[in-house]
This record gives sequence, C-alpha cells and structure tokens, in this order.
Amino acid sequence: MSSINSGKKRIAILTGGGDVPGLNPAIRAVTIRALREGWDVIGLRRGWAGVMEIVRDHLYDNSNNFQFLSEEIVNRAGRTGGTFLHTSRTRPSSVKADDVPQHLKDKYTAPVNDLTPEVLKNLDWLGVDYLIPIGGDDTLSYGMRMHQEGVKVIAIPKTMDNDVPGTDYCIGFSTCVTRTIEMAHRLRTSAGSHERLLVMEVFGRYAGFTAMLPTMAGAATRCVIPEHKFDVDVLTEMLMYDRNRNPSRYAVALVSEGAVPQGGQMVWQSDVQDAFGHAKLGGIGDIVSNEVQKRTAQFNGGKEVHIINQKLGYLVRGGDPDAMDSIVPMAYGNLALDLLLQGVHGRLVVVKNGCYGNIPLDVVTSTKKVVDVERFYNVERYRPYFHSFEMAPLFIMTSEG
Repeated sequence: MSSINSGKKRIAILTGGGDVPGLNPAIRAVTIRALREGWDVIGLRRGWAGVMEIVRDHLYDNSNNFQFLSEEIVNRAGRTGGTFLHTSRTRPSSVKADDVPQHLKDKYTAPVNDLTPEVLKNLDWLGVDYLIPIGGDDTLSYGMRMHQEGVKVIAIPKTMDNDVPGTDYCIGFSTCVTRTIEMAHRLRTSAGSHERLLVMEVFGRYAGFTAMLPTMAGAATRCVIPEHKFDVDVLTEMLMYDRNRNPSRYAVALVSEGAVPQGGQMVWQSDVQDAFGHAKLGGIGDIVSNEVQKRTAQFNGGKEVHIINQKLGYLVRGGDPDAMDSIVPMAYGNLALDLLLQGVHGRLVVVKNGCYGNIPLDVVTSTKKVVDVERFYNVERYRPYFHSFEMAPLFIMTSEG
C-alpha cells in the first residue's frame, strides 16, 4: 500500500514505559523546532504499541495509534505532567499470542512473536524519516533494535530512577527527588508529633539514586538501596540512634523498591511480568516497617516504637514537572533536532558532567548505571558519604558512578 507521506520529511516521536513529569515538554520541544524547520511530526500513541498496531489502510481509523502534531496541540500539553501521547510497556520483538493485534493473529501464532517486521513496514507506510523514542533503558533498547534494522533513531533518556546508562540526567529525576523531599518534610511533622519512625518506599529497581539524593539533601537520616544488601538489625539500631538524638524524637528512612535484606530477595507485588521481563516491585517498605518496629523495643526500654509507613510511588510520578524537568526536556528536544538536521542518527542525547551532548545509542544495551557504592554510600551507616563536593557535577553521582 502507498505511504501516507505528504512529501515533507517526517519525524515520529513516542513515549514508552512509566510516565514522568517532563515528557510533554520534550514532545513540545521536538515538535515546535521540527515544524519550524519544515518537517512534519507524528506522535505515535501508547509507546511501541501504537506503531505495532497500525493497520496499513487509508480507510482505517488509526487515531488510536498515531496523530499528527501541531504547535497548538503541543503548546496546550507542554507545561503539564505525564504524556498526552500515552504510554505502554510494549516490546514488539516479544509479543505474547494474546497481545498480537487482531488483524495479525492469523499471521503470528506462536506463544511469543517478533512483530518487528510489521513495525518496520508501519514506519515506512507512515513515511517516517527519523524516529525519536523517549524512554528508559527498556524502551530505548528496542530503539536500538530499530537502529540496527536501519531506522534513523535519536533517543531521549527518561526515567524516575535516573538509571539510563551514559547520561548523568534522565527526564523525570529532578521532579521525583523534589517530590520525595517535599513528602518527607510533610510526613515528618506527623512522625515528630507521635515520636515515631518514618519509613518511605521510593522508586529504584536496580539503582538507588532516588533514595540517595533526597537523603543527601536532608530528607532522611538513612537509606537502603538495591546496590547493597542491608541488615534490618543494623538499620533499626541506626534509626533508633537518630531518634534518640533528635529533640523531636523521630527519624526517617528511605527504602528503594529494589532494596534487598541480607538473606532475602526482591519483593514483588505479583509474578506477572511485562514485555521486558520485569515483575512489578513493591512491598519492601511494608516488610522493613514491620521488621524494624519489632526490633525497636530493645532501644526504647522494652516498648516498641510505632512506624509511619508510606509508599510514595505515583505520588512522585504524577503532576507537573519542576523547573529542571521543564528545562532539560527543552534542551534534549533541541539537541535531537540538531543531530537530525546534521544527518546524524543512532545517538542518545545526554548530560555529562553538567554539559549537554550525545553518545552512541548502543550504550543502553551494553552497560548498566548504578550507584558506585564504594565512592558514595556508607555501608556501615546506611547513608551517603558527604565528601568534598568541589567540582562535582550537579547531581553528584554521574553515569560513571
């Protein structure tokens, strides 16, 4: 079937994985710059699902799969949180039989199917010259597959956890840290009023940046992170030490969702896995709260200290972006267009040591980004090191640590 291309060069943009504040400003930045440079822009809806589910027929209503973007559309959404293109955790290279689009079920009948050939045909039918995926390492790993298949890809990093390799900053991280600090300060008033411990579970499947930075900023006295297994007895002792030294008689701990106690394992909400092989995490905060409370009596004259237990989760994911997550997406979008106009592709736009740049896209599949425990985390005290900050990057722990 013939392409729907109007003759103009065309960019397609998508957002995949978890929503974060800053996605809409990034879409806006790409769209406005591209339109003014004479390009068309298509928004692919629901991440990789939208492009995978397109029906290549001019008479078919594909409005649930893509839309043409205008300045009016992106300006209206550009200051808001989330993604107006919607998102999903879809990986077209491993689609279960039940999830194969209806019009393709006769063609793809295996228990797990690779629909990449359909994605490539759909992009060609759309007349896409450049593809700009915005996402974490899962979304961008399939972006790397597209690059290997010959699609011109420029990727933008996004994740609350700040764990996309190769860049010091991912869209959504600053708002996550800002909200975590804000929530901790709000909840500490109740903790202090009742002389309790406050335990908050935060994002961080494999990387502990979202626990480390708020703790470093004073939102918590202790944190446990995925990169180092923790001892509940030691954590209890540390928190009770903090509480007993505090005139308001409370202490605060941040617990990464991927943190693991010694002799234990990650805590899953269910065994169901997404298309990238990840089961949904959640519940370690409950376990830590229960186990710590049982142990507090030995530090409090035989009487247990009660705990306020709060899972922050979507409270830090929803809402409008902060200043950083309004500025960085603007810069990332324009960096992507700079590369595109130079005919460059197969790149990831990044921040490195405080400066914007770009690196080869294959970094997202060739390495991992986690906290450098030896440099930044005191494994005996369960909190960040506060070493010299002279000439350190803005967010201190970089893609190299």
